[in-house]
Amino acid sequence: MRAIKIKNIMVPLAEYATVSQDASLYDAIMALEKAQAGFDRTRYTHRAILVLDHGSQVIGKLSQIDVIRGLEPGYRNAETPPEIKHWGLGKKTIETMMKDLHLWQLPLEDICKKTSLIKVSDIMHTLAEGEFVSQDASLDEAIHQFVMGKHQSLLVVDNNRVIGILRLTDVFATLIQIISQCELPIDQTAKVDDDD
Repeated sequence: MRAIKIKNIMVPLAEYATVSQDASLYDAIMALEKAQAGFDRTRYTHRAILVLDHGSQVIGKLSQIDVIRGLEPGYRNAETPPEIKHWGLGKKTIETMMKDLHLWQLPLEDICKKTSLIKVSDIMHTLAEGEFVSQDASLDEAIHQFVMGKHQSLLVVDNNRVIGILRLTDVFATLIQIISQCELPIDQTAKVDDDD
């Protein structure tokens, strides 16, 4: 099987939802809607918005959770302690945090006004070194970055300039396509069916 190049499965930057660092959350959501409308319907839809600086360089990303968290300012004071982040929070802890921090008291009241007042730069995820991958990297390398970094997407670079985004959904779809073309020996196929 020939090597799969990242540049062949990435989404080019021109096809992705982007906004300026000065944009409001409302502007970002509208950019996402516009990008969704024009995107190839045979692929998974976008789930993030890239944030550009004044020189059109990617400096951040807004995920679905960043948008939702941004609608409730109280989350700035609700960081999960690192020692329990891995294990998650129990139902009682979540309920106590919501009550003590007054989270989601009026969650959707004036949501349109809220989104127009929230600046993208205040809620965006700032990118780390491990979130960039070269367009010439192997798919194996990219998969390793996804797994170890627990990322949903990686920014694809060519000469230190972002040219696209490699989404976990596209990597997964590529893996499924490869696996579906596998031809197992008959005795192994029967063994898989017997295990069900």
